[in-house]
Amino acid sequence: MESPSVARGNASPVIKTKPKRKKRFSVDHTLALLFLLPSIILIAIFVYGFIGWTGYVSLSNWNTLVPDFSFAGLKNFIFLFHDFRFLSDVRNTVVFTILFIGIVLILGLVLSIFLDQKIRGESIFRNILFFPMALSFVVTGVVWQWILNPSTGVNLFLKKFGIEPLWYTDTHVLAGVKLGQIEVGAPVAIIAVVIAAVWQMTGFSLAMYLAGLRGISDELKEAARMDGATEFQVYWKVIIPLLRPITVSVIIIMAHISLKIFDLIYSMTGPGANFVTDVPGVYMFETTFRGNFYANGAAIAIIMLLTVAIFIVPYLILSRRGDSSGS
Repeated sequence: MESPSVARGNASPVIKTKPKRKKRFSVDHTLALLFLLPSIILIAIFVYGFIGWTGYVSLSNWNTLVPDFSFAGLKNFIFLFHDFRFLSDVRNTVVFTILFIGIVLILGLVLSIFLDQKIRGESIFRNILFFPMALSFVVTGVVWQWILNPSTGVNLFLKKFGIEPLWYTDTHVLAGVKLGQIEVGAPVAIIAVVIAAVWQMTGFSLAMYLAGLRGISDELKEAARMDGATEFQVYWKVIIPLLRPITVSVIIIMAHISLKIFDLIYSMTGPGANFVTDVPGVYMFETTFRGNFYANGAAIAIIMLLTVAIFIVPYLILSRRGDSSGS
């Protein structure tokens, strides 16, 4: 009996070939790496390198013009958390952040709903509301400093009616509660800075929400209306929950701006009387470049970096997970 291989006649034997190994670095990969290399080197030096250097200085005794890199441990950080000015800065930052984010979110959502109604002159209103975003915080600070100055701007008009608002020169604290060395509450003067910041950044929130509203299908709204939902319920139960990712993005970006705010406050009010408008960014600048307390200034910078990272890092992780699951 013939074997199966002979029975098949002249069938040629199957030759197994090994799969070709993919080259790890092709010409395209090499060229791409070469183009990116200068940016990678610069970021490594001027971002991560300087962050590392700042962290090293914050743990040293360099608080004079003459560098002193001897190890000081956490002495500079402990000093800050017993310092009246820094504690006032933390209070001001918390108050500013809550008011700033809350008002920007509400105004951005309300104005975006208004513009989404396809009203006449929508482009004119949109350009007017987006215009402040084209300005720098320094310009905004100077303009609002003049507007809210007790001796100029709108206050000259208000004085005719017996109204003399102090705005950013007011040193009182609303709803103040004594906690240790500082009075915890909302400084009246910080409200002036919140007004200027909200005026500039509401356009960003408006743009984000308007894009989200234009991306929601009209069929969802009509289906909710057919189920008996009122117009308020359509937005509260359907539209706003769908805008939750945009809300989170706006909160993260606004928190990032508010926690490291410097130029607006420095150009508008400075630290203010009794530090009522002072923030860590202003304190760091004056401590480092005017007082020559480099280790203390570096410690303030590291604290600011960590507070910003608390908001940014989880957001970036969740965003990458969302992108990977979506792909």
